[in-house]
Amino acid sequence: MSSQTLELMPLTHEAFASFGDVIEYEGRDFFHINDKMVERYHDLARVDTQEAGGRTLISWLRAKPNTFPSMVKFVERHQLSSQAFIPLDNNPFVVVVAPRGDTVKVGDLRAFITNGKQGVNYHRGVWHHVLLVPKRAMQFIVVDRGGPERNCDEFWFGEEEQPVLKV
Repeated sequence: MSSQTLELMPLTHEAFASFGDVIEYEGRDFFHINDKMVERYHDLARVDTQEAGGRTLISWLRAKPNTFPSMVKFVERHQLSSQAFIPLDNNPFVVVVAPRGDTVKVGDLRAFITNGKQGVNYHRGVWHHVLLVPKRAMQFIVVDRGGPERNCDEFWFGEEEQPVLKV
């Protein structure tokens, strides 16, 4: 078992930019719609799903809480599309990512914690851990790709190199 611990950093647009988009409205520009009764925070993430005849899907997820500390055993990537997770509960969740590439080095992993109101959109090919919900069950809207081509690769770390994630 690895003795490496992933440090949790606050999720910010700048720190996350090479992995994807932070989906949030705070500090973002908006315009009014619907007779000025609604503020529209427009174009918060680049949805990328059309490769190889894909189509955009919107799904609803219900995630159970994880137990921490937890080992990061594997990450996954989607070579044909982006993948967005938008929380419906005001509850922080953890995001673990690594840069695009054919393999993943443990030293390249980055761990972020949301403020409870932020979502993420992983860019095409970015390695990421599955949902990590630390406190209580959560619900998410997911925007990703459907289509005939396989669109999920996994990279498993050896047992001796799996880093620990503490929340």
